[in-house]
Amino acid sequence: MMACAHTSTIRKVTPSTRGCEECLKIGSQWLHLRICRQCGHVGCCDQSPHRHARAHFRQTAHPIIEGYDPPEGWGWCYVDDVEVELEDQTPHDGPIPRFY
Repeated sequence: MMACAHTSTIRKVTPSTRGCEECLKIGSQWLHLRICRQCGHVGCCDQSPHRHARAHFRQTAHPIIEGYDPPEGWGWCYVDDVEVELEDQTPHDGPIPRFY
């Protein structure tokens, strides 16, 4: 099993929004949400039309996301392309709207 070299970037974060930040701005739908464990940006998954979580990674180089909708308890490193064990889960800041 390959190890992630970026676990030192994991932080306790506050969610930026109660849904995909960019999809909410443009009125688009998402399938699942991912939260950046470095800054708290909430974006949509790779199966969503706009893939905003991955776009956030490309713009910022923040490597690790957490499955966030529903809280799924797993992390993923975009750089190393591996699952990352997280010590904690980021709590939701109120109800998450459904857009799938």
